[in-house]
Amino acid sequence: MKTKIRIHDGIVGAIILTSVVLGLAINPQWLYIAGVIGALMTSSTFTGFCPVYFVLNKVIPTPSAAE
Repeated sequence: MKTKIRIHDGIVGAIILTSVVLGLAINPQWLYIAGVIGALMTSSTFTGFCPVYFVLNKVIPTPSAAE
């Protein structure tokens, strides 16, 4: 489980950092991506749905207790 958390944090952090760098260097409209990611992270607190975890669970399935 710790591996998925670290991968999730790395993906989300890279997207936000890239958005901020592009927003400062190229065009401020890139900052909308950071805003959408922030809103998605906030909504996932209440809904329990996170698209990154959804994809990670498909790619790296969690072993069941029966195995």
